[in-house]
Order: sequence, then structure tokens, then C-alpha cells
Amino acid sequence: MQKYGELVPRFLKYVKTETRSDAQATTIPSTQTQVEFAKKLAEELQKIGMNNVRISAKSGYVFATLPSNLEKNIKAPKVGFIAHMDTADFNAQNVNPQIVVDYDGQSVINLDSTGEYVLDPTEFPNLKKYRNQTLITTDGKTLLGADDKAGVAEIITAVEYLVNHPEIKHGEIEIGIGPDEEIGTGADKFDVIDFGADIAYTVDGGPLGELEYETFNAAQAEITFHGKNVHPATAKGIMVNAIQLAADFHAQLPQNEVPELTDGRQGFFHVVEVTGNVEEAHLTYIIRDHNKEKFEQRKALIMHIADMMNQAATAKRVTVKMYDQYYNMREVIEKDMTVVNIAKKAMENLDIKPEIYPVRGGTDGSKISFMGLPTPNLFAGGENMHGRYEYVSEQVMEQAVDVILEIIALVKNVQKD
Repeated sequence: MQKYGELVPRFLKYVKTETRSDAQATTIPSTQTQVEFAKKLAEELQKIGMNNVRISAKSGYVFATLPSNLEKNIKAPKVGFIAHMDTADFNAQNVNPQIVVDYDGQSVINLDSTGEYVLDPTEFPNLKKYRNQTLITTDGKTLLGADDKAGVAEIITAVEYLVNHPEIKHGEIEIGIGPDEEIGTGADKFDVIDFGADIAYTVDGGPLGELEYETFNAAQAEITFHGKNVHPATAKGIMVNAIQLAADFHAQLPQNEVPELTDGRQGFFHVVEVTGNVEEAHLTYIIRDHNKEKFEQRKALIMHIADMMNQAATAKRVTVKMYDQYYNMREVIEKDMTVVNIAKKAMENLDIKPEIYPVRGGTDGSKISFMGLPTPNLFAGGENMHGRYEYVSEQVMEQAVDVILEIIALVKNVQKD
């Protein structure tokens, strides 16, 4: 029997709605599908009984409030929970979730009917942790969307549970479901004042127990190589091949400092897009490091290589557009660890071991923390996110709801300054 009856149906409904974000768009949200999904969420939250339901014209976030039911003389902090509605840049149309009941922890799971795509514990050893649990997978054709529709479903299920159980005492709660996290712009226009929380959490992590307050510092570099195209028969001494310039540039970066060869706190340069021809070529990199000094050194190396190539040429052949995306939120949160300690205590109260480590990525909480609202990240349950091998455990999603409710229970006992 499901502990929270609406959790899985809600999640399945959400993932079947396509909401992929678009890095090339200039609108907020970046896609119309997110606009429509936000409207549906707002309608759902109103039906549940949430107050002050609104869609921010500034940020595209869906905000809603659950008022405190404590005695008026008790002033507990207002706690916020945040998730994102968009999915990553992988096929997200016609998502067809598969349900694997009572998984044995060792069998290969065929995602599609032909067996071309499988979840094999020898390749994905985390599957062994899910013995006797119900897994929700893809059908091999799309991603699942547990990142972060699991978080959306968990937050909304938690507040619905409190609405339906008014005997459970709690302080004021604010939720925010935002767009465009996957393209790194979702929290740019987040309004901390409108949100109004004293402490907050994103519910956007992976497996059971994840509690993250240390992220990468992140930047993106878009590099254009300007060539000169003439007929190859008469090219000697005249042609400048932009594709070759791009290859030469890439070869000067540390070849072992890439995602596939690093872990832990090791940073990297990651080329994510290559386009071009002889006349003009483009490379796009994401640059990551937990250490702020090393992060700045990585950006400086990009500029140094471009400068050296330009100095060696007869004309400016390399131009760089580089911008920071987010920073390591530990810099903010470690000044007051209360928000982390509450989450840690909530997990321990539920016999969940907190898994605290530096996450090799970032969340909306990274930007929101630097806006003045410390916002660590909680697990939502997803595994193998951003692709066809994504899956999530029903039981872990239920435990995520448990943690949200336990945090709310602990916060009500904290005296607001």
C-alpha cells in the first residue's frame, strides 16, 4: 500500500508532460510548454487548498503559501521548498514510464521490447540497493524526468498531506516551482523577497540521503574561430582553417581535466558543443571547479590560450565570450549551518543516513544562496538522470516526502529572531 496515495500518480502525470528548456531562447520561461505546465500546477495548488498561489511574471516561478496553524504567539521561521519543472536536453516527448514492482536487485531490466536498452546491475551497480522496491523507469526512448519532477511531486504531496491533516502543527510554508534550471538561468530572476522564506531547500538531488551544500563554481565559454576560406588548390600560405584553429585550441587544454577522468573536488573543462566550417568554427565549454582560486585560473587559461593564438596570427582569429553561471554555495551556507543541521537531524530522525559531499554540479540553490537565502539541496531520488537510463524508486520518493515533513516539524520548534 502506498504511503502517500497521490505521490506516484502525480509524478507519472508530470513526467508525461513535455517541459524541456531551451538554451537558445530569450523568453522566461524559455519554452511555452513550461508556461502551460506552470498554469496547470497553479490550478492544482489552488484545488489542494494552498493560499496566495501565483505565477511570477518576473521569474516564471509558481509560488504558493501554506499558512501557519500554530498559536499566534509562536513565531517559527518560514520554511521554503523549491524544485524545477524543466527537463534536460534529451528527448522528453511521449515519455512512457515503466513500473518494475518488487525488483530483486540483480536482474537486468529491459527498457524496450527489443532489449536494445537495458538497466544492468553490472553497469549500474546502484540498482543493487533497490532490492524489493518498486522502480519507475523509461521505455528506452526518452528520459524519465525525475530530475526534477520527482522533487515537484514530493513537495506538492507533502503540503497536500498537511492540508489534509490539519491536526499536524506547522509554521508557514512557501513552495516555489521554477523553470529553466537545466539551462542555468532558472533562478536568475528569482525574487527572494516575494518568496519570503527564512530558510529554504531545493529538492533536486539524487539517491536517498543526499544533502548537498557544496557545489561547483561554474562558467561557460563560447569561443569563435575566424578562418579564411579559399579554394584548396591555391590555399598554400593563404587559407586559415577555422576547424583546425579550434582543434589547436582544444589540444592546449589539460587533456586529463575532463569530466570522464575526474571526480570528487577535481574540476574540469568540458567541451559541450562543436560546430563550424573552414570559414568559422565554434567551441562551447563549461568550466567547473569547487575551489574559487582554481576556478579563476581555469578561466584565465582559456583567455591565455586565445591571446597566444591571436598573437601568433596575422589577424585576430579567436574571440571569447565567457560568463559565470553560479558559485559554490558553501561560501554562503557555512557561515550559519543551521539550515543544514536541521535537514541532517530530520534524516537521522527517520533512520536515513545523510550523505553529505561536494556535488559535481549546481542547483538553483547555488544562485539563491548568493541572493541572501541559504538553500542547500535535498535528495529527490532520481538515478542516471538526463538520459534513457534514468529511474527512481517509489519508496525513496516516499522517504523524500517524509524528510520534507520532518524538516517542517523541526522548524516549527525554532524560535524566529
